[in-house]
Amino acid sequence: MTYSPAENRYDSMPYRRVGRSGLRLPAISLGLWHNFGDDKPFETQRAILRRAFDLGVTHFDLANNYGPPYGSAETNFGRHFKDDFKPYRDQLIISSKAGYDMWPGPYGNWGSRKYLLASLDQSLERMGLDYVDIFYSHRPDPQTPLEETMGALDSAVRSGKALYAGISSYTPEQTLEAARILTELGTPLLIHQPSYSMLNRWTENGSPNLYEVLDQVGAGSIAFSPLAQGMLTDRYLNGVPADSRAAQHKSLDQGMISDENLGRIRGLNAIAEGRGQTLAQMAIAWILREQGKGSAVTSALVGASSVRQLEDSLAAINNLEFADDELRVIDEFAVESDINLWKQK
Repeated sequence: MTYSPAENRYDSMPYRRVGRSGLRLPAISLGLWHNFGDDKPFETQRAILRRAFDLGVTHFDLANNYGPPYGSAETNFGRHFKDDFKPYRDQLIISSKAGYDMWPGPYGNWGSRKYLLASLDQSLERMGLDYVDIFYSHRPDPQTPLEETMGALDSAVRSGKALYAGISSYTPEQTLEAARILTELGTPLLIHQPSYSMLNRWTENGSPNLYEVLDQVGAGSIAFSPLAQGMLTDRYLNGVPADSRAAQHKSLDQGMISDENLGRIRGLNAIAEGRGQTLAQMAIAWILREQGKGSAVTSALVGASSVRQLEDSLAAINNLEFADDELRVIDEFAVESDINLWKQK
């Protein structure tokens, strides 16, 4: 059946400006990291994407090696795009990244110009796109000069294969330098994609911290893993289910579900219940809260394995307000919990 999106799809989703750019992103964006590979039913993927767009989610985030196997999330998205979303290309923000292991040999990893630009060409072919809206350096490369990596992003934009340049998991110091290089090249840094959640608050540390740097350079931020790889849901309130990510060692080590962290999760869940939200909804709303000067969280990036899970996450926009007293109580449980898998070694 031909897909016709909901006519009221823009009525309820807030859209936030990305730094000082002219671009706006939905408060909640959809990431295709875990649930769009060949191990997931194609019809389930279609239902999630359609429902997301119907509810105002205009931003779909991918990377070259999302799957499994590597590349399959982009290939599957390309089929969905051709079948359902091609008429609405100008209403969508589609992003991809390169920086992690993708193909064998010395040219399929990290941050060289060779790897990034070859990967972008492959991503466009898999997705059947002429361009992506945002192309990211997925992680900093300690062995490649930052000028080379940022030069590759600049080339991607100047070639028309990307509209904007982004970075992911860069420290505040690296972000400041990356932004300086890009500005000199004439392609401003649009956005940073860090991991950030109630249990992973590294972005708030340092002087200046990441958000203060982003405010200084005029860039926005989209937080990935706002649910702490699923820890900030009702999945682990009573232990580790056999079918969970932690039990299957999928992006969440079972050791992270410590008694101490379970106590924090249960404490946060009680606060969420008092707000009339699920724990996941409160965790997403907290990401999007006002933080005063230096706040640069433009969008929360969520995943979804079902339409029901997607709808639960998107319902976070119904209550984004926090009283000061409420935030103080949350801070008793929302503390650094050593779960940042993307921390630079």
